[in-house]
Amino acid sequence: MSMFLTAALLAALPAATPETLDTVTVSASRRPQAAAEALADVSVIERAQIEASGAPDLLELLRGLAGVDLARGGGSGQQTSLFLRGSNSNHTLFLVDGVRVNSANTGAAAFEHLPLDQIERIEIIRGPRASYYGSDAIGGVIAISTREHTGPSMLLRAGSHGRAAAAAAWGVSGERGAFGAQLGGEEYAGFDATLPDAFGHDTDDDGYSQRNLGLRGRIELGNQRFSFSGLGTRQDVQFDQGETDVRQHALAATLEGPLAQHWQHRLTLGGARDDLYTPAFFARFTTRRQNLDWVHDLAVAERQHLVFGANLQRERGASIDTFSGDPAYRASLDHRAGFIGWQGAHGDFDHELALRHDRHERFGSEATVQAALGWRFDGGRLWASWGEGFRAPNLNELYSPGFGGLFAGNPELGPERSRSLELGLDLALGGGHFGANAWRTDIDGLIAYEGGQTFQAINVARAEIDGVELRYERRVDAWRFGANATWQDPRDADTGLALLRRPERKARLELGYDFSQDLSVGAAVSYASERRDFAGPLPAYSLLDLHADWAIAEAWHLNARLGNAGDREYSLASGYTTAGRELIVTLRWQP
Repeated sequence: MSMFLTAALLAALPAATPETLDTVTVSASRRPQAAAEALADVSVIERAQIEASGAPDLLELLRGLAGVDLARGGGSGQQTSLFLRGSNSNHTLFLVDGVRVNSANTGAAAFEHLPLDQIERIEIIRGPRASYYGSDAIGGVIAISTREHTGPSMLLRAGSHGRAAAAAAWGVSGERGAFGAQLGGEEYAGFDATLPDAFGHDTDDDGYSQRNLGLRGRIELGNQRFSFSGLGTRQDVQFDQGETDVRQHALAATLEGPLAQHWQHRLTLGGARDDLYTPAFFARFTTRRQNLDWVHDLAVAERQHLVFGANLQRERGASIDTFSGDPAYRASLDHRAGFIGWQGAHGDFDHELALRHDRHERFGSEATVQAALGWRFDGGRLWASWGEGFRAPNLNELYSPGFGGLFAGNPELGPERSRSLELGLDLALGGGHFGANAWRTDIDGLIAYEGGQTFQAINVARAEIDGVELRYERRVDAWRFGANATWQDPRDADTGLALLRRPERKARLELGYDFSQDLSVGAAVSYASERRDFAGPLPAYSLLDLHADWAIAEAWHLNARLGNAGDREYSLASGYTTAGRELIVTLRWQP
């Protein structure tokens, strides 16, 4: 589907009744504010949207968003990469209930194992947020909140390729507190994840098995609230040469409330761990992280806020040869940071200025600055922002011995650094909501294995990324329309070559109809242009997805999703396949 056809369809849409844009974001600037007022490009996906989509995993849920590109080698559970606004896969910070879950070994988050049935909402903040969050937030932040249950519920799911899943939850809630738990699991027979000409190809199905447990509770302590959450998952991921056992945990304990009039605080103690064991390669990787985060929101005047805080973090990781039992490396790193931000409004103008100082055990200090200014006018808003970002080298890049001395880490590595400029426009247009964003990001000191004759890791590469995003949403009676398009040019600044697996053009058009409060249907067409990859260009593709949601009886909902309804053959990574036509049916019960 061409971009011109998308534009023509948008032009043909009738006038509609606008929706109220009152969604709240907490992650964009570390304090609650309406997403429509944040001086950043924010998307929020609520629980009802997750359920209505029928998506089986985060890749299928997020792939239709503007500025979000994903690549996966096979079906559900296989290794997945996310490129936010054309940046690298380790340039997006993932948070689960405020806890970092990016691996200390690789820098990337294994978000393919986060079960959607445990998620209440997702905030996607595009653009650098290092002045609030520190390392990794060059492309942006994806903040996930887990569910709080207030009664019993359950679900059953079945689908193509031997997919079967179930979950059961229970919770109680009272005036002084709440507690809930959810247990779930999934079996997925899968399909052959590699193409016949791929290295090490084995003609068999590459399946996936997962178990997950989520806990969440809170209690009121005077004018303070203490809350805790925990999400643990265990999965077996099959591939052509064997399987990988993956275990992940994220725990958070939070105390929040007023310290004085107009002064709120949030103190979070968090922990995360990853364990990956691949017997066929005699490899085990472990990550442990403890994090203390204390954020304050002080209203110094009407519509004026000082947001400030401190962060302490310790990371530990190891790469172990399970054949010999010896570690290839075992290391730890300490981080300390403080930040302050001034956020407010004067008349029709909004402003934001933030400064953060990080102290890293390995490379020393890093200071980041962010500034934004917005102008509100009748029917819309125009804003501009500039921000710095950085990514600290991970343990593999610092300490890995490589392979026979080749492609080894380098303890003298410095951070990757970025600078981004963005312009944003929000308008009430034609009875709906229109948004446009244009950005430029320059990244220096990218880590590449190009040092000397041994190809040691060094800070040498540069990237330049230009992009434009367009979005439009509106309703006409029972009809729902949505569309977005992304043009981007992510390239190596030295060679001019496009960065791998990121399309220059993508678009999505959605159409939905509510027959009643009990029955709705929808369709979405997605397009991605040709992308460069290791073995050559990946062809452009278009996909059609269909879904329906039906309240069949009181407390009972039936959802059906037909993904890739046209059974299109395409690839997100060289040598790997993707699912063809895939039917998924989910039955939910929640009194």
